[in-house]
Parts: sequence; structure tokens; C-alpha cells
Amino acid sequence: MNTTHEAHGLSAPASVIQPAWVRITHWLNALAVILMMLSGWRIYDASPVFKGFIIPPGITLGGWLGGALQWHFAAMWLLFFNGLFYLAMNVVTGRIKAKFFPLSARTIFHDLIEALKGHLSHADPSKYNAVQKFAYLFVMADIAVLILSGLAIWKSVQFPLLRELMGGYDFARIVHFCAMSLLAGFIVVHLVMVSLVPRSLLTMIRGR
Repeated sequence: MNTTHEAHGLSAPASVIQPAWVRITHWLNALAVILMMLSGWRIYDASPVFKGFIIPPGITLGGWLGGALQWHFAAMWLLFFNGLFYLAMNVVTGRIKAKFFPLSARTIFHDLIEALKGHLSHADPSKYNAVQKFAYLFVMADIAVLILSGLAIWKSVQFPLLRELMGGYDFARIVHFCAMSLLAGFIVVHLVMVSLVPRSLLTMIRGR
């Protein structure tokens, strides 16, 4: 006797592309990053790294330096613990190996050219192309640099080795600002890619 879904005229349920823990950590990371970026811009304006370059107050968060610091530190802990959980789950479940590797400069270049030509296929949202793999690995590394450089600035006296590895306090501020700028660039590109392939947004909301 055939007991399959097809035998009863039913379609098989769609498989989960993004498990719940990936979706939850993704949106929490996104929230933390946005809060840290907006509050960080207000902190930056209080003591600019690059003289003469000021971020418009209207797009910052906190209202004043003390308020911005409170937002920044609150979001920092969310980003740290949520990011740590995300990385741990990726390693434990084997997802990081399955989703992001293998990867080579040749495949990145090939897929980038195909993407620019509009020939890159997005038929299977469960698989990342080489450009996506590189971008997601890059942003993980960039966030790690943000956290470490931020720690070197915040606890400069308590972590002298980290401070020196960052090139000193003043250079750590430059590293922090540059890492933030790269993250802002990634967000812009990411949003453009999502608008071009809206199905990727749906998988990060409903998992399928």
C-alpha cells in the first residue's frame, strides 16, 4: 500500500533551509550591529578620529555621549554573546564546513564575474555561491576585529597586550572605525542582494 504524500495527492513538506537558531541569531546580530553602529557614530562625533569628518547627528543614536555609550555597551554584550553562540553552533553542527567550504580565490573570482553578468543562478537557496561564502566569512572576521578593537579602546589599561597588538590606543580607534565602515558597506551590499533575490529574505524569516 502506498502511504506517501503523493499517493494522497499531497505535496511533501518543504525542507528547512535555515534552522531556527540561525534565523534567531541572524536577526539578533542584525539588531545589535545596527544599535552599535548608530550609537558608535554619536561616540565618534564626540572625539572624531578624522578631524573635519563629522557624522550627521540626525542619523546617530543616544542623543548625547552618555546615552550613546549606554546604547553601545548594551548592544555590545548582545553582539558578543549572540555571536559567540552563533559561531559555536556553526562549529558543533558542522554547518560552517558544509555551508562555507570549500572556497578558493578562483571560485570567488568566477562567481563574481558571473554575478556581474547577471548569470549567477539562485535556484537553490540552500547553497551559497563563492561570493556569498566569502562575504559571510568576511563579515564574521570583521565583527571579531570590531569587538577586539573596541575592547582595546574601552579597556586599554586592563588589556595592554591587545592595545599594543592594535598598534596603540589611537590606532585601535582607526582600526575600529575602518572595521565599522567595512561592516556598513557589507550591510548596503547585503540589502541590495536581498532586494534582487527576495526569496533569501523569506528563508531567513520562515526557514524555507
